[in-house]
Amino acid sequence: MFTDKILLITGGTGSFGNAVAKRFLSSSLKEIRIFSRDEKKQDEMRRKYRNEKLKFYLGDVRDINSIKNAIQGVDYVFHAAALKQVPSCEFFPLEAIKTNVIGTENLLNAAIEAKVKKVICLSTDKAAYPINAMGISKAMMEKVFIAKSKTVAHHSETVICGTRYGNVMASRGSVIPLFIEQIKQEIPLTITDPNMTRFLMSLEEAVELVLFSFREAQSGDIMVQKSPASTIGDLAKAIQILFKSSNNIQYIGSRHGEKLYETLLTKEERICAQDMGNFFRIPADQRNLYYDKYFSEGNQNTLITEEYNSYNAQRLSVEEIVERLLSLEEIKVGIKK
Repeated sequence: MFTDKILLITGGTGSFGNAVAKRFLSSSLKEIRIFSRDEKKQDEMRRKYRNEKLKFYLGDVRDINSIKNAIQGVDYVFHAAALKQVPSCEFFPLEAIKTNVIGTENLLNAAIEAKVKKVICLSTDKAAYPINAMGISKAMMEKVFIAKSKTVAHHSETVICGTRYGNVMASRGSVIPLFIEQIKQEIPLTITDPNMTRFLMSLEEAVELVLFSFREAQSGDIMVQKSPASTIGDLAKAIQILFKSSNNIQYIGSRHGEKLYETLLTKEERICAQDMGNFFRIPADQRNLYYDKYFSEGNQNTLITEEYNSYNAQRLSVEEIVERLLSLEEIKVGIKK
């Protein structure tokens, strides 16, 4: 499906964008366009890969005209541009809306106009039962692309769908690089709550979800990859073992808008989700505004189904976390140093 095609990655200089670009450079794609507002990271990426298949476009999803310049002739889009930090979005929620919600609307309108074949929008587990501004803006982003997928379904060539991820290990802003840096500085490891649980996914697994979505997702779908989880306390212990660290642990309490555990599939979504082995497919709700016909009948399944979250998912032991961490290049490099 990628032979001689053009892929655009918004937010392409971030952790996801780099991983997707690196994986797809060896594919049969004709061109990979990196769209972002950070010229410094674009220059670093250009120097790192030195590959003519990569083309760079400076712009911002908040500005639809800059997207239109980059999207001409594009076949596929992976939309990763977003504000992702929970604390910064808490203090500047309107900025999160401008990028995560309005920016997505701009991208989708430009993609439909340019007759892009498929758009995959990147979401997060924080969009399920959101309690913070980042999660709320991502939940609204999901609603935007699902609504758009339905309104264009019968008169557009563009398939619009999404993926929802848990924590990606060693991605920018994650706790793993922080722990490693604290070990190097020989200062205490700061833990919010040792019983807090998070999904653990590698960047390679994140890219596999993208590929699976390109192949299998239908318009309006949200694709979710099953993922193991761990407590933050066990994750810290595993990193200490790998780096032979005796650093003290300092408990600092939860930050603004943090949950004790994250949800990849809500109870309501799990009722209608399709189990596809290592993945879940959440189909779009195809009901329209004529709700009357749904009032007379309920759904008994809502009484028995539970959500899929980092508390009830497969829980990794410290030894299993160590093994999983050893697959990360950042860990291997850090240990050698």
